[in-house]
Amino acid sequence: MAENGPIVLYSRTCNFCKWSLSKLLAWDRRGRLRPVALQDPEAERLLPGMSEEERMASWHLITPDGQRHSGGPAAAPLLRELPGGRPLAALVERMPRVVDRAYRFVSGHRPALGRPLTEGAKRRSERRIDERVASRAMVSETKSTSR
Repeated sequence: MAENGPIVLYSRTCNFCKWSLSKLLAWDRRGRLRPVALQDPEAERLLPGMSEEERMASWHLITPDGQRHSGGPAAAPLLRELPGGRPLAALVERMPRVVDRAYRFVSGHRPALGRPLTEGAKRRSERRIDERVASRAMVSETKSTSR
């Protein structure tokens, strides 16, 4: 499960998803979020009992206590994990239907929302995700060798 921090499962093939995740990783100054692409074999292990279609239909969050949240309902738990995000999480929790509708709208328009992203923005997003994955792997490796 999410041993040291929350795991964010996202689509590696969606430019808007990668850009959004990159913004979350920038916000996460403590480096707690661990991105995992839905296309990675690890995603199937992290989301047991979920079909590939269900996995790919949304983003998912696994909190450090092992709870799984998907789509709009994942927003508040994610915000609680980010520096200064608790007030926003409280606001989001007060209007779950609005958040879910907003998520469904964004999710249904991901290709169109990703189109205006520049090649530079796409590269920066991928670089930030790759750097976080590498840094989390290094931390994990260091912990396992020190045991």
